[in-house]
Amino acid sequence: MYLEHFGLTEQPFKITPVTVFFFSGANRGEILDALIYSISEVEGIIKVSGEVGSGKTMLCRMLLEKLPGHIEAIYLANPSLSREEMLYAIADGLGLNIEGERVGIIMQNIQNKLEEKAREGKRIVVLVDEAHAMPPETLEELRLLYNLQVGNAKLLQLVLFGQPELNAKLDQPNMRQLKDRIVHHFHMQPLSRSILESYLMFRMRAAGYHGPNIFSPGALKLIADTSSGLMRRVNILADKSLLAAFIEDTHYIKPQHVQAAMRDSELSPARKFPDKKLLFGTAAAGLLLSILAAWWVTDTEQISFLHTRIKPTFAGTSPYSATTALPVAAESNNSISPVSSVPSHEVISAAAEPKPVAEAVLRQASTAAGTAVTAPQPASQAVKSKPAIHNASLFDQRLAAGKQLLEQKTAVASIQLFYNEEIKPARIEGFLKRADKLGKLPEIYLVPANFAGKKGLRVLYGAYPSVDAAQRATKELPARYQQAFATSTYIF
Repeated sequence: MYLEHFGLTEQPFKITPVTVFFFSGANRGEILDALIYSISEVEGIIKVSGEVGSGKTMLCRMLLEKLPGHIEAIYLANPSLSREEMLYAIADGLGLNIEGERVGIIMQNIQNKLEEKAREGKRIVVLVDEAHAMPPETLEELRLLYNLQVGNAKLLQLVLFGQPELNAKLDQPNMRQLKDRIVHHFHMQPLSRSILESYLMFRMRAAGYHGPNIFSPGALKLIADTSSGLMRRVNILADKSLLAAFIEDTHYIKPQHVQAAMRDSELSPARKFPDKKLLFGTAAAGLLLSILAAWWVTDTEQISFLHTRIKPTFAGTSPYSATTALPVAAESNNSISPVSSVPSHEVISAAAEPKPVAEAVLRQASTAAGTAVTAPQPASQAVKSKPAIHNASLFDQRLAAGKQLLEQKTAVASIQLFYNEEIKPARIEGFLKRADKLGKLPEIYLVPANFAGKKGLRVLYGAYPSVDAAQRATKELPARYQQAFATSTYIF
């Protein structure tokens, strides 16, 4: 109805997966590349999880199209198969005619066919969509099939696509043998607000649109809040917003058009509950004030003494020495220390917040209870780095750190916050200044990248000795990074 109005050749926001509309941003492209590599080169079961409508089926369809020629895929779209039905489906995918045969005979025929394919240099992968809904007995049968091998080589590769409920199912005691064989875990993040416009306009242009961006900031915010970043909801809201704009004979999508789409779809913005950290912080502050008041009444002389000790901090003196770098990564995440750090005076200025008397109160209370209170320690495994150039911009410093990280080859993985297909130092400089204020600048690495012949830039966080360590560290990212970016695991 609105195609001619917007100069489109087809509907841009179909909810049926069409691979021409595959969006490689928001970690989708990286997951696709990692899947192809893992299926081609690595043994072990692979799991891809994501919320309803996050684009798992689209990713699965893209994977089917992009797999190398020597890899043959069997796609199981129906998760509610019984054990026998699943074996029949795989046998059918291998071109076997085993109608009416017993399970044991079917298994033997499948193994013989897989061995034949292996001798031909072929690799078979089974893609299971909606795996969270598959019966446990069927999943167990898949595990037994995965165990088939010739010599040291596995005959079958397995990829499970499912909602977060799949994780809960795999945590069950009777699923531990299957879970132990999963070597790669990929999670599809919802679209962040910062990347939503890129997604919407990518789909518009893929459908033939050639004009300027048409979604107003207010409309984008409303779509982001209502959809929670889930692609299917975004597509539904965008499609109906275009229709509402067409009815009003306008080409600019405003909040009222999105609101009409929301009413028609019976969707509303997700309720925002108080952050648990904020609630905990409020309770802790109340407790702290109570301790402080009691301590003031009982021991005013100690306050004077502590005030004298702490006074230099208020005068602007950093609690860290001029030669000590701030800690850059939690040791529990097995992070490798940054390759190159910012000048010490910049690091100190970012973290030298005045410490109130309350901190001394907590320290004395902890000491009285027999609990040691120690200052943060730098990361244990320091990597030798070149001295930072004090006059260099933050962009140049972190770009040099990223290049040195690649040269030293000490890290296996990192966390990609975002990437730019064009190098824009001024824009990145603003992000780096905010990271400096957070005290996270030493964790940021700028790594050159190539996107379809264009020179771009990846913005990475941390350097880790394994993929698992990087994935664990993703959960410990600063809250604002978790909210703003659709992060992914980047493998060097």
